Amino acid sequence: MQKILPCGAINILNSLKLIDYISFGTETVDFDSLKRCANVLYEEPKEYKTFLAAELNKGLSFPKAREIALVNYLKDEDLKIILSQSNNILGIEYLKALKKVNSKIKPISVQRYGNKYNDTDVTGNIASATAIRNIIKNNGFDILRRVLPESSYSVIMENIKSGHLLSDLSAFEKQIIYNLRKMSTTQITELPDVSEGLEFSIKKAANSCNTIQELLDLIVTKRYTITRIQRILLYSLLGITKKDMEISKKTQPYIRILGFNEHGKYLLSEISKANPKLKIVTSVRKFMDTTLNKNLKNMMEKDIFATDVFTLGYECNSCSNLDYTHKLVIK
Repeated sequence: MQKILPCGAINILNSLKLIDYISFGTETVDFDSLKRCANVLYEEPKEYKTFLAAELNKGLSFPKAREIALVNYLKDEDLKIILSQSNNILGIEYLKALKKVNSKIKPISVQRYGNKYNDTDVTGNIASATAIRNIIKNNGFDILRRVLPESSYSVIMENIKSGHLLSDLSAFEKQIIYNLRKMSTTQITELPDVSEGLEFSIKKAANSCNTIQELLDLIVTKRYTITRIQRILLYSLLGITKKDMEISKKTQPYIRILGFNEHGKYLLSEISKANPKLKIVTSVRKFMDTTLNKNLKNMMEKDIFATDVFTLGYECNSCSNLDYTHKLVIK
């Protein structure tokens, strides 16, 4: 089970005060079991926390320890299969987030079929997200056309031709390794998800490798999963600290609008009426020039910087300040 934090997305949807439902894919049809797991994770009863601590003391990763603790607490061996599947895990996190913000939004699950989320093989005309990324990385464009809707295929091919499609984290490997070599172990400790002396392993690995894969191979262990380490590498690249994460959790997020049509224009008007205090951003420049909320401004600065870093992975036309120069898409 991955440590996924969709609370921000749920918080944004909940703040709109117009959302009735949220749907998400799951491998299981046993929605009640997902809700039972979400309730335990939200309430964290004492017995569950005891089970969790016992598994963590064995040196297991947090996701694996949490999975076993849930099975033991709920006394349901059937949960092992449910908790081993990616979309089920994400669904549980959505349910927990809804409870956390006391939302009236109703969750609906849609059963996933065909390949699993992280399957690398392609069967028929269905492929996982992982398989699609591998296809792009290996230039398997004929296969890509078969497993994607035409509209999605066209967008991806357009970005490939323009050199604006990034297949994985390796596009930033030199920047990441440079940052980690420059940082002290104390600074690495300040990154989210770094604890229990992990900063020393990260620092040692960064000082002795040249690629992201080598870096991951040196750091990933039974206790520290690859997804956790990849998140930490991104935090180091973007300069996101534990303090930034805490600020974002305590701050009502802004709503950033990228584009809209006539119906979207109507919805924006309704959102403004339903929640007049909500910060709706249609112009980054105007927002940065006028906002008095330091926390929101800090969050937007992170957004802007993330875009500037992302374009460094382009094969060409790696321009910065796109958040200021790209206009709203209006249809």
